[in-house]
Amino acid sequence: MSRIKLEDLESYLWGSAVLLRTNIDAGAYKQYIFPLLFFKRICDVYDEETKLVFEKYGNDAREFSDDEIHLFVVPKGFHWNDVRETVSDVGSAIVTAFRKIEKANGNKLTGVFGDAAWTNKNRLPDRLLKDILEHFSTRTLSIANCPEDELGQGYEYLIKKFADDSGHTAQEFYTNRTVVHLMTEMLQPKSGESIYDPTCGSAGMLISTIAYLKDKGAEWRNVSAYGQEINSLTASIGKMNLFLHGVKDFEIVNDDTLKKPAFVEFGKIKQFDMVLANPPYSISQWDRTFFENDPYGRNFLGVPPQSRADYAFIQHILCSMNKNTGRCAILLPHGVLFRNEEQNIRENLVKSDLLECVIGIGKNLFFNSPMDACIMICRAKKTSDKVGKVLFIDAKNEVTRRNNFSYLENNHIEKISSAYRDYKDIDGFSKVVTIPEIQKYNSKLSVALYTSNNAINVDEEDETSLGDNYGEWMNASDNIHTDLNNIFGLLGGQDNEQI
Repeated sequence: MSRIKLEDLESYLWGSAVLLRTNIDAGAYKQYIFPLLFFKRICDVYDEETKLVFEKYGNDAREFSDDEIHLFVVPKGFHWNDVRETVSDVGSAIVTAFRKIEKANGNKLTGVFGDAAWTNKNRLPDRLLKDILEHFSTRTLSIANCPEDELGQGYEYLIKKFADDSGHTAQEFYTNRTVVHLMTEMLQPKSGESIYDPTCGSAGMLISTIAYLKDKGAEWRNVSAYGQEINSLTASIGKMNLFLHGVKDFEIVNDDTLKKPAFVEFGKIKQFDMVLANPPYSISQWDRTFFENDPYGRNFLGVPPQSRADYAFIQHILCSMNKNTGRCAILLPHGVLFRNEEQNIRENLVKSDLLECVIGIGKNLFFNSPMDACIMICRAKKTSDKVGKVLFIDAKNEVTRRNNFSYLENNHIEKISSAYRDYKDIDGFSKVVTIPEIQKYNSKLSVALYTSNNAINVDEEDETSLGDNYGEWMNASDNIHTDLNNIFGLLGGQDNEQI
């Protein structure tokens, strides 16, 4: 059996989505394709493991239990091949197999297959499901045939394709991977560290840290990965993504990070060596009252306005950093650097001396949004030469735009990360600024205010605010759309995605 080439794998995976096009909205592809891909992988690896153990031990292999042989147990009668042979009620057979596999594997796979409407025959008739099963059956997704790194790349390809097809709502599970690579490069994860993403989406940031260590030839299996995600489907996608990349030591929790933080030790927020995050920008639907009286002390810089929860996420992340080794990189809307309603919180952030670097990056690097973005890097324990200072990097021109997609090339990543490591002035690009100097500007963190040879003018901030407000408008539009879906679903029993 020949190893699958990456381009053939991508074509094979996308072909499964193409089969859905006439029946399912593009935004819903992920609900069906990802679970089937994971199901197929589990079963093919199960068969591969069985074959290898019998080749090695012969009939003595029958004495081993499933747990001793297999990474994931597939109960008898609920294998991919069993479902494939089903003639009618195929959706029901798929759901039953999913639940049996989840149950057979204890806590490892709880809820990983999601809860898509597999039994809705109007949308997913038996004929269509049979066609998809047959399509997936044309390849064997064993580890020998499709190693973890390659399957993981194929999975990331699908995530990107689904994001392209489904529009701005894809931001909930997709962050521009080139920006993630930049963030990882600057924080430089180490073997044996704990990595955390409080709004992990499809776990791309966690996987980026693993990829970084693999590229360096460093041990990566001893890294502990943690994530929390409020969207249940996206949390499931994240779990599958980590498994398919070969990561086993991780914990992804589906819940609200601000209201119900999942990782708590001895009544305090659990602390990690490294935190990477792209929180949802400027959300207004959050429990500000709870945060105002937060039992974990995450409001130590102040309570953000109801209209913008950005600094609630920032403070949660700061509390999540290990006191000695902790550092974080947070991708945020540019407005957090200067908005008036957050001035007091920003002043306290500057005073805390946790902020190490602010990077202004190019437009359109948020998925399908024209707004500017920035990266904040904070460190719990700065080196002596950086105490009382903040580095500002103006990287807005370090971006490539092609086919309506903006991204960072390797030379961009290297230029920005080198400036961060060197931590020195580069004319028109980077500037080391002391805390007293920042306080002279009312603790505004606008990058151009410090890096530009000319003082920033008010119009520049107004322009950025417009982009920020556009992002908020899109966010509000999504909320209205969701509410209408729920109303129509209650009135007519329709599937929400029909609206």
